[in-house]
Amino acid sequence: MDVNQGRILVVDDDGDVLQAARLFLKQHVARVETEKDPKSIPTLLKNNSYDMILLDMNFTDDVSSGEEGFFWLDKILEIDPSIAVILITAYGDVDKAVRAVKNGATDFVLKPWQNEKLLATVSSALKLTTSLRQVVALKQQQKQLSSDIDHHYREIIGRSPAMMEVFQTIEKVAATDANVLILGENGTGKEMIARALHRRSNRKENVFINVDMGAISENLFESELFGYVKGAFTDAKEDRAGRFEVANGGTLFLDEIGNLPLSLQSKLLTVLQSRKVNRVGAVTSKSINIRLVCATNQSLKEMVAEGSFRQDLLFRINTIEIQLPPLRDRKEDIELLVNHFIKLYSSKYKKQMKGLDKATLSKLNGYSWPGNVRELQHAVERGVIMAESDILLPGDFLLNETQDHSEQVQIEDYNLEEVEKMVLRKALRKHEGNISKAAEELGLTRASLYRRLDKYGL
Repeated sequence: MDVNQGRILVVDDDGDVLQAARLFLKQHVARVETEKDPKSIPTLLKNNSYDMILLDMNFTDDVSSGEEGFFWLDKILEIDPSIAVILITAYGDVDKAVRAVKNGATDFVLKPWQNEKLLATVSSALKLTTSLRQVVALKQQQKQLSSDIDHHYREIIGRSPAMMEVFQTIEKVAATDANVLILGENGTGKEMIARALHRRSNRKENVFINVDMGAISENLFESELFGYVKGAFTDAKEDRAGRFEVANGGTLFLDEIGNLPLSLQSKLLTVLQSRKVNRVGAVTSKSINIRLVCATNQSLKEMVAEGSFRQDLLFRINTIEIQLPPLRDRKEDIELLVNHFIKLYSSKYKKQMKGLDKATLSKLNGYSWPGNVRELQHAVERGVIMAESDILLPGDFLLNETQDHSEQVQIEDYNLEEVEKMVLRKALRKHEGNISKAAEELGLTRASLYRRLDKYGL
């Protein structure tokens, strides 16, 4: 908090002290209020919001022991535990200071005070109040989000045997700290499963940190994941914690771990084995306590066989595997999902949609859904927006059937090598040379695609 934004209450039975505090502090904070009678504190706290209270320890009923101050300190913190309280007294000593801090006071000053020292103390206390309230707000937000999402599996919708098996696995392993590897095609909901595991774990009150391993460049890998100290490199202007440290006590979700280059896998493995991280430029290491959940749309076992993924790293991350089925293998869930998305987007776009007819459902069930649940969600959203009636009709869904036909390879030469070369070229053109995307569409790992490109000189 900027000290100029703070709101302070000064409580002291000496009018001169109140006047001096008000005249000095009003130059540095947004608002200063004063009060002679400490018995007014509960009412003032109920009707106003303060960032800090300067509280006298000795009132007229108790001139020198400080017991009144300790009484009102306890009362203030009972009403608002996040507020900073600085105790002031003319009879201060070390014992009182220690007891005041142990009882929850932020600091302790003697009167008559030195203005510079008082301002420094007030500034520090206001910053502490801000930090405490941010922590409380984040915890409340996380708790509310978990509550909103956590009606059984809320967003993870399904009653198919394949999904029931997934739910059963989550229930069995969520409360443990076992490392989990979630496998599944793009759009099947791997991150949602990871979050469901976290919400049902013993770490649910702590953070869930999501890291897209494919989005972190090789030269930023260590600084992003492990952090750095000031001066470690040119742009390191201050100390910074990496994702592992931030996730301490909670769950760390490494998404698309199959995209991690082989050269960086050993660094990740070292941290997972030692449960310690070294910030870039740091001499000492920091212990971490995380629950690890990973996900990928690639076959890590195939990558191990090809030499593009470390077997020891795979053993480390897949204590439990959860295989998410593609939507084409759980078509009995399509109607459930569509109705859920219709309700969601009807509310969002303020439309009174009642559902979909049988012909529409038949069309949706007959489609292969290469983009899985994510593609279905986008299709329903568009359908709700474009629909002219309160029922979704087949024409409201423009699926990729036409595109699929236009993209089909026209085979004129049945030489297998020529066909494979043609398919490779087409995939690379479609994805503008993006190896990862082309490999994904072809159902290959990047290593497999690279070998084929080398084979044909492409």
